[in-house]
Formats: sequence, C-alpha cells, structure tokens
Amino acid sequence: MKVAFPVVSLSLLLLSGCSNYTFHSNLDKDEINNYFKPSQVTLYENRMPDAPYTALGMIEGTDCQIDENASPASVANARTDARRKAADKNANGIIMQKCAAIPEPAEGCFTRTLCIGQAIKVSGQ
Repeated sequence: MKVAFPVVSLSLLLLSGCSNYTFHSNLDKDEINNYFKPSQVTLYENRMPDAPYTALGMIEGTDCQIDENASPASVANARTDARRKAADKNANGIIMQKCAAIPEPAEGCFTRTLCIGQAIKVSGQ
C-alpha cells in the first residue's frame, strides 16, 4: 500500500503537467492537402484502366538534383510530381508514357529526370 500512493501521486502530478501542453508543428495546415494529392491519382504504367476514362491533357513531372551532394534525380520523384500535377487537373489517374534521365540537365540541375503521361478521369472512381 505504501508503494501505490507514491506511484499514484507521481502519475497525477505528471498528468496535471500535461494539461497546458500545446502542440506546434512546422507543417503548413494549408499545404497538408498538397502532400497527399499524389495518392489520389492511380498510376497506370504498362497497362490501361479497366473502366472508361476521359483524357484531361498531357502531364510532365520532373525531378532535379540541385547540388552535387544532394540525392540524384529519380524516376520515383518525377512520377510523384506528375501525379501531383494530374491531381491539380482533377484527374484520378495518369497513363505514364515514358520516364527517362535527361542527358543534358537544365540550368541549376546536376541530374534531371522527366516523366510524361496523360492525365485521365476514370469513371466510377
């Protein structure tokens, strides 16, 4: 019984200290939706959608290695950029045509990757 009282007292003291706790984050609450945009767009690579769809326009996604010590440009990041741009057109899918490393990088890029695809709106999704 003597051990239980200090444990309960300590627990109550710790819990009461949390009552005025506020959480601060470096995430921008207005930009959090942009973070999840790519997940709303299905990537069709080497296959076509099973349902009818409407073409919304061509999409280009890029990735750029901005300095020598940064990660090299990747196809995965370029595809994600393309999916984000497709979501901006209210697409729920993208038919990826081609992804490739660009042999002559753009100004300010050590390496660059480009993906091109067709933004689509698939019926029933």
